Amino acid sequence: MRELLADYDRFFVQGPVGRAVVTQVWGSAPRSEGAVLLATPDRKMAGSVSGGCVEGAVVVEIIAAIERGSPKALEYGVTHEKAWEFGLSCGGTISLFIEPTVRPEILAAARRSEGSVVATVVGGAAPLSASLVYHEDGGREVNGLPAGLAEMMAAGAAAALARLAGSAETIPTAGGDVRVLYEVFPRQATLLIFGGVHIAMALVKLAQPLGYRTVVADAREAFLTPERFPDADRLIQGWPAEVFAEVGIDRATCICLLTHDPKFDEPAIDAALKSPAAYIGVIGSRKTQKLRRERLAAAGFSAEQIARLHGPIGLDLGSREPAETALAILAEITAARFGGRVVRAKMDD
Repeated sequence: MRELLADYDRFFVQGPVGRAVVTQVWGSAPRSEGAVLLATPDRKMAGSVSGGCVEGAVVVEIIAAIERGSPKALEYGVTHEKAWEFGLSCGGTISLFIEPTVRPEILAAARRSEGSVVATVVGGAAPLSASLVYHEDGGREVNGLPAGLAEMMAAGAAAALARLAGSAETIPTAGGDVRVLYEVFPRQATLLIFGGVHIAMALVKLAQPLGYRTVVADAREAFLTPERFPDADRLIQGWPAEVFAEVGIDRATCICLLTHDPKFDEPAIDAALKSPAAYIGVIGSRKTQKLRRERLAAAGFSAEQIARLHGPIGLDLGSREPAETALAILAEITAARFGGRVVRAKMDD
């Protein structure tokens, strides 16, 4: 939903905006739980719930929900034989929850920089659209839920936030089963780049569409100018320890060390490995990385700490140009944050 906020704001000026959200997928349906499609009565649309397969039909359902003012659950797909009729491949099936508005708690969560989960009743023995908002500090906001169900939904929301992945579950209650969707809005990730080099310039441009707050730092004034980084959210001149203290490294911070200068990179690595950063990558050849790991071990860093270091930085895509290297770095960061499988060649002996 976060990536659709600009579309929502643009649509809302003209009138009501409804939404559809994926609540469950089976088979080879192309979008996962939590995927969103927005639509208006005049058929403006943004987002996707099926990669384009059933969007036209879903827009009609959203318009109908806006007209009647109430939500609805529905399903597309079912059998392999019917798959192509619905635009789904290999018998893929998706369940959707259609709402006549984008609820205030969803908008607030999408606009908030801190992490939260919105748990919504999408079926069963509880009021549709009743919800619980679970904040990363453990705080809760309950909207129309009985206490017992709210407690169970809070536990599910906490688990969803921990794995940074939306999901749905069926919760058994005394009054019957309740279907709940967990929409995760992680803390906004910060991409902290130390070293205002050409790769950093490309990295900032590619990171923005992915939702990162971009911070570029360097102790060298000439490398750190608005002309070189017009799209960066923040520029900081300083040494690594000063920069890290000013930014405040948390579990949503991804650190890229790009100066290729030991007097900057080495102290930055030491500080980064002692932080809770989600990703730490450093530029340098395989030989440099091997020597770097030996230095870290001699300095008392554990094997577990050293294993957090990604170097040479980025996936091996055969990159040559700065933009290609930036793409490789962001691909590796994505894999590290969301549990993607990355196979690395062993370090040279």
